[in-house]
Amino acid sequence: MKYPKDRVFVYIDGFNLYYGSLRDQPYRWLDLEALSGALLSKRQELVAVKYFTAKVKETPDKPGQRIRQEKYLRALGTLPKVEIHYGHFQARTAIRLLEHPPKNRRKGDIGLRSVWVQEEKGSDVNLATQLIADHLRGRYELAIVISNDGDLKMPVELVREKLNPVGVINPHPNRQRSYALSPRDLPTGSFYRCLKPRLLRNSQLPLRLKDDRGVIKCPQGWAPEK
Repeated sequence: MKYPKDRVFVYIDGFNLYYGSLRDQPYRWLDLEALSGALLSKRQELVAVKYFTAKVKETPDKPGQRIRQEKYLRALGTLPKVEIHYGHFQARTAIRLLEHPPKNRRKGDIGLRSVWVQEEKGSDVNLATQLIADHLRGRYELAIVISNDGDLKMPVELVREKLNPVGVINPHPNRQRSYALSPRDLPTGSFYRCLKPRLLRNSQLPLRLKDDRGVIKCPQGWAPEK
């Protein structure tokens, strides 16, 4: 007798994943559907992958980053189970201490400067909302959250309290486990793991894809050399 498989939704904090595992690495041309599927057992079925990000803006220190991201978002659009949910960037000024203050600075200058800071807003709220809304609609038996952001503590706890397990995948291999998201005594079915580089390496998109706008080419340095 065959039993129905457990439905799984995967929720990916895009910038947490990027800064934890992908920045400056040749795994950025990442197939999120393949990666999510690699996290599942044979008795589980991947139903949806929800990716939370924001569109970056061009900056003098990172020329071409907007175009590279646009290519990647188009590539993700070819994956049938991937949904993209957008937050936004907010610019503000902040006072920061220079790492290497100039030697010939004026008396009383301790190295503080006013700088522009861009902050990504909305992704954590969007992820939390989708996680809870899908739970209330009974759309999954297991939710997997790829993030190490302790701000997601409350929505993850709420779902677990209602007897829906939530697994957490930490994309920061060199950062301490977020016990806000994954306490030591996890409820039955919930789990905590670190994201392994081999999963990233084995979950890459084809170097060339097509959508309704034409050919999409992988940006240089975004995929492992063959």
